[in-house]
Amino acid sequence: MIEQAVILAAGEGQRLRPFTATKPKVMLKVANRPILEYVVSASREAGILDIIMVVGYRKERIIDYFGNGADFGVKIRYAVQEQQLGTAHALKQAKDLVDDSFLVLPGDNIVDAKTIRFALEPWTLVYKRVSEVSKYGAVVVENGRVKEIVEKPRDVVSNLANTGIYSFTKDIFDRMGDETSLVSVVNSLAKEMEIRAVENGTWMDIVYPWDILKVNDLAMTLSGKKIAGKIEQSATIIGDVQIGKNTVIRGNTYIKGPVIIGEGCEIGPNTVIMPSTSIGDNVKIGAHSFVANSVINDSVVLAAGCFVEDSVIDRGCVTGAKFTASSGLAEIKVGNEVHSIEAGVFIGENCRIAANVVAEPGTVIGNDSAIASLKLVRGVLPDKSTVL
Repeated sequence: MIEQAVILAAGEGQRLRPFTATKPKVMLKVANRPILEYVVSASREAGILDIIMVVGYRKERIIDYFGNGADFGVKIRYAVQEQQLGTAHALKQAKDLVDDSFLVLPGDNIVDAKTIRFALEPWTLVYKRVSEVSKYGAVVVENGRVKEIVEKPRDVVSNLANTGIYSFTKDIFDRMGDETSLVSVVNSLAKEMEIRAVENGTWMDIVYPWDILKVNDLAMTLSGKKIAGKIEQSATIIGDVQIGKNTVIRGNTYIKGPVIIGEGCEIGPNTVIMPSTSIGDNVKIGAHSFVANSVINDSVVLAAGCFVEDSVIDRGCVTGAKFTASSGLAEIKVGNEVHSIEAGVFIGENCRIAANVVAEPGTVIGNDSAIASLKLVRGVLPDKSTVL
C-alpha cells in the first residue's frame, strides 16, 4: 500500500499571466484556497500523510503557506528544482526522500481523494475522459494498460487525457537516464512492462486565465450555509453560501449560492452576488453593484455601481464607481495562441481603475496598472501599464 506522495509544484504557468507573475501556478486561489491545498487535502483524505513537495518558481510562497504540513494534518518535506527543466527532472529532485513506492501528483490540478485511491497500486496511470484532448497528453489504452501517451495531439488518437497522476516504485529513477519529460519515461516503460490505466473521479486543471473560473466552480462543493458574519435585515441569502467572520452583508443585498465570502468583508447595500463567485478576505463591494461567476481575491475594493461577470480580479485592486467588466465572446491572445471564448475580464494584482471605466470582454490587465476615468480598455495590457 502506497503511503507517500510526491507533489510536483515547481512550475510557473506562463500562460496564466498576469496571475503567475508574483506567485506559482499552484498558489492560484479558487474558492478562497490555493489549488495546491486541495491536492494536499485530497491526499490526507486518501490516507497519504507523508508528502514531498518539489518546488521551484517563487518557492517561498509555497513554503511560507504550508510549512511542515502540521496545520494541514500531514508531514511535508521539500525538494527544490532550481531550473524548470521538465517533470522527470522535477521528480528526480525527490529521489533521496522517497520510499520504495510512491504516488506522483501534479500540484496545479483540482483532485479528490477518490481519484487518489484509484492509483494506490504501483505502476498505475490515471486518465480522464474529456471532449477536447488537444491541450493534454492523450492516453492510448489497450486491455486496461497504457500503450502510449501522445502529447497535445493534432489528430484524435484518444479522448483520454493524462492527468499526470502516477504511482511508481523507486525503480523509476534507474530508468530515467537524462530524460526530462515524465511522459517520455512512461512511454519508454510502457513498451517493456505493464502500466495500468484507470479512470479518475474528480480532476480539472488550469491552463489559461479563464480556466480559473471553471475550477473555482468545481471547487465550490459547499455543504449548506455557514454564516459567521453579520447579515443585516432585509438581506437575502439563498442556497449554499459561506460567509466568514467579521464580514457584514448590508441591507437589501441579494446573494445566491454557491458563493464563498471570506473574513472582514463589507458587501452592499443593495448589491447582488450571483452563483459561482468567490470573494476573498477584506474585500469591499459598494452599493448597487453586481458580481456573477467571478473570483475576487483578497483586499479588493469595488466602489458603488460596479458590474463584474465571468471575471478574475487579483488581490489589492481598487476600482472607482461604475466600473464595468462584462462577459461576451472575445478573442484572447496567449503567447502565440489565439483563443475565441466567452469571457469577462482578467486583472492582475494592485491595479488602480478609476470611475466609469469599461473593460471589454476578454481584456487582460497586467499587475500594477493604472487606468484613468471614462476609459474604454481592450486587449492585453502588460504589467505596470498606464492608460490616461
